[in-house]
Amino acid sequence: MSLILSISSTSHDAAVSLHDDYRMLAAVPLERVTRVKSDGRRLPHEAVAEALTIGGVGAQDVDVLCLARGHMPARLMRFGHDLHGLRRRSQILLDRLAGRERGAVLKSELHTARALEAERLLDVAALMAELGLRPQTRLHVYNHHLAHALPCLFHNPDWEDALLYTSDGGGDGVCYSIRSFREGALETLYGGDEWVLEQPRVDSVALAYGYATEALGYKIQRHEGKLTGLAAWGQPVLRDRLRAHFRLDQETGEILSDFPSTKAMRRAIFAMAEGVSREDVSASVQDLAEEMTLAAVRRLLERRPSRNLGVAGGLFANVKLNQRLVEEAGIDRLFVYPAMSDQGLPPGGALSYLLERDGLPRWLENRARLESVYLGRDYDDVVDAHLGAEPGLARVSDDPVGASVEALARREAVALYAGRMEFGPRALGARSVLAAPDDPSVNQTLNARMERSEFMPFAPFCAEEDADTIFDLPAGSRYAAEFMTVTCRVRADWRERLAGVTHVDGTARPQVIRRALNPTYWDILAAWKARTGLPALINTSFNVHEEPIIDTPAQCARALLDDRVDAVATNRGLYRRRT
Repeated sequence: MSLILSISSTSHDAAVSLHDDYRMLAAVPLERVTRVKSDGRRLPHEAVAEALTIGGVGAQDVDVLCLARGHMPARLMRFGHDLHGLRRRSQILLDRLAGRERGAVLKSELHTARALEAERLLDVAALMAELGLRPQTRLHVYNHHLAHALPCLFHNPDWEDALLYTSDGGGDGVCYSIRSFREGALETLYGGDEWVLEQPRVDSVALAYGYATEALGYKIQRHEGKLTGLAAWGQPVLRDRLRAHFRLDQETGEILSDFPSTKAMRRAIFAMAEGVSREDVSASVQDLAEEMTLAAVRRLLERRPSRNLGVAGGLFANVKLNQRLVEEAGIDRLFVYPAMSDQGLPPGGALSYLLERDGLPRWLENRARLESVYLGRDYDDVVDAHLGAEPGLARVSDDPVGASVEALARREAVALYAGRMEFGPRALGARSVLAAPDDPSVNQTLNARMERSEFMPFAPFCAEEDADTIFDLPAGSRYAAEFMTVTCRVRADWRERLAGVTHVDGTARPQVIRRALNPTYWDILAAWKARTGLPALINTSFNVHEEPIIDTPAQCARALLDDRVDAVATNRGLYRRRT
């Protein structure tokens, strides 16, 4: 048995996970601890400390460190004595004299050195000391896209075959990876370690989506979801111009482009977007993402037939794309890893170490369904004392369920702060804001309180026994819908009754829940249904725009004091501002 600490220090969404062999003990995005949205570009020391605290262990207890080829302090690198190495050494010295610290990207340095062995360039002993680990702690450096892909296979223990497809803005030299699992073997068709040494191709539809986001004045790698919502209001007027730059290799199923560089891609997309409405730009780049990805997956399934599809990587935060895959790719089941962005790399990195250590047959025997992503800190033992001690707040009920439903019936917004914080980009009932789903004006009023500008309705949550009543939810989407990673059609007779969660195109992004995972969350919904006849409520994340999802009781209290919500429910009571 091994205690495994896994780290991602990528340019955004850095994260840490902690594992007791195949059992994940904790998973912490760096942003939740530092309160810097999408924090990255450095070793995530704060998240390491948080994960170890959650696991009840110390750094000296760690047996294995799993590491992405991400950002490192330059002082931990061993630069050679060639011209590049001498230049880097002089830069580090000058930075130290100026009181600064220079960083380095391990993947880039390996590419320059034409080396795959990280130990050749990384001062492993210094790294272990930096993190407080024992000198004999084993180092495992993992592949970016393999780490995206492996959780999809691991968390589907009944899959005997599958296509594993990843897509993002880039990692370890590629923007996609393709892996086929069949007959007890896992084969990499594209996206292996060899690409670390190759010149990266500029063929990412995810990056094109990001540049379109930027062209509309939003932040790349953060606000792409705004375009997903806006797309339903526009027309894909740029479809032909965008698609002219991309093609599908019919032999391999790989997406290719004619852009010579990322700068060229950015310039072209900015030029296309000039003078075009944000709705039409959004519809156009959404069309590109859907059509190219769907074509690639279909072709790959022809090459390696399977009825199961596992996807991860930042592109698959796109819930509309995921719906198209379920409905049109010719599959029975889709699984989207809930932490699909680079936040999800550490769990996959640990799984890649275990695969290397144990071999595929034993690794497959340890597969387990992903029941929840409640993997952060649990403050249930202190949150009530903290809220109760805040002079501006008062505990108004010892019945969080009944009092929450009363508030919701008055069209108030109630935050639920219960149990362990969620891992990944979605709030799933532990740090969520609840509201009535039947009034479309709630989107405007609640977004204003949260200082958000969103163009997709809030997501609904419902009990699994009510899902088929409300939604046209294919069987292949059920697992994904537990983590709010796919849209589906709202049944016609429910669209008006659930106007606050139904998009202009008649779809919604549901979360389907079971009581065992979060009893208070489920009980509030059940009491709401009994009172109103509506089997759904709104769930949106408990955070202000441009801030990470709320983590600590102090952050929870501040949000209530600042009138972001009307009340906060815990597992023990309901709290309001004093009048």
